[in-house]
Amino acid sequence: MKKRISVLGCTGSIGRQSLDVIASHPEEMALFGIAANTGVDSLIRLANEYRPRVVACETEFDASLLPAGTEALLGPGSTERLAALTDADVVVNGISGFAALAPLVASLRAGKRVALANKESVVCGKSLLDGVVLAYGGEIIPVDSEQSAIFQCLQNGKKEEVDKLILTASGGPFWREKREALTHITLEQALAHPTWNMGRKITIDSATLFNKGLEVIEAAYLFDVPAEQIDVVIHPQSIVHSMVAYRDGTCMANMSRPDMRLPIQYAITYPERMPSSCTPLKLFTEQPLTFHEPDLNRFLSLRLAYDALRAGMSCPLAYNGANEAAVEAFCSGRIGFLDIERVVDYTLNQHIPRALSSLGEIMEADRQARDIARRAIEALQQERR
Repeated sequence: MKKRISVLGCTGSIGRQSLDVIASHPEEMALFGIAANTGVDSLIRLANEYRPRVVACETEFDASLLPAGTEALLGPGSTERLAALTDADVVVNGISGFAALAPLVASLRAGKRVALANKESVVCGKSLLDGVVLAYGGEIIPVDSEQSAIFQCLQNGKKEEVDKLILTASGGPFWREKREALTHITLEQALAHPTWNMGRKITIDSATLFNKGLEVIEAAYLFDVPAEQIDVVIHPQSIVHSMVAYRDGTCMANMSRPDMRLPIQYAITYPERMPSSCTPLKLFTEQPLTFHEPDLNRFLSLRLAYDALRAGMSCPLAYNGANEAAVEAFCSGRIGFLDIERVVDYTLNQHIPRALSSLGEIMEADRQARDIARRAIEALQQERR
């Protein structure tokens, strides 16, 4: 039978590539629903091109613009409503940032497999998600290329045989630069990623390595390993997506051309593999593969991530919330590139850690962390005047 799939965040990079994967396997997959927050024109265009049964949008619009027979879920909470519908077998969650958490919880409470391309929801909602999965039987299959790579490499051994999880990082465009050279980085420069074509937020996070910091926390939570068992290496070519080192000295690596359609497809079809339209890897045509130890003095983001992970409780949530607020401020020209680190550092120092058990508690803690971050942003703006 065809797998029926809903795509949340359908107008973003992950969403569009998910639709491409589904369309390339018409005998095995069928699109059930799509959802977007804003981007109404793009959503309507995708609905008319791919013809899903249900379209959800947090922003109200004229539903008569949709194809005949398409059900429209409109207004606040519509994405969660689509995520919870029992008709879909798999929900691809490609929503950016903290906003992905509530739809993720709704999907898991409906017992769905979630192909998750959002690390922030795991970083912030770990305590809640564990209970929901246990109670309702849903499952998370990671889509981020690094976490998908680790998930695949872990199929080759037992948990107690694992020595290290090794996350690879492209390093973004600045990993070779001296720290003082990062002071005057512009938004245009930060968005010029050398390997991947991604959304604005994740591209900035790649440039600062906050993306990798979030992945360190996410890997610890997804695969139940301590901070001491997670390493990061800079791998500019982005061919090795991540590795698992086993205690016998074996190191398993997941390798492919940089193409997010591969981990998206694997999360949908797991445990099976299917042919894809992606370009196969031919190592003899690739540039030499290189690996470098990250400089934690150059990229404070990684050190802060390990600190937040070890502190536990609500500290990873504060790390994420402060980073989201700071990236937004950088993109709007209110703070500088290195100020992103300063905002997160200040927020973690001011944040009071506490245990979180409900979605309401998580949302309130996130609001408080962002409030602290905004005070730091305002102070930095005053310094620049």
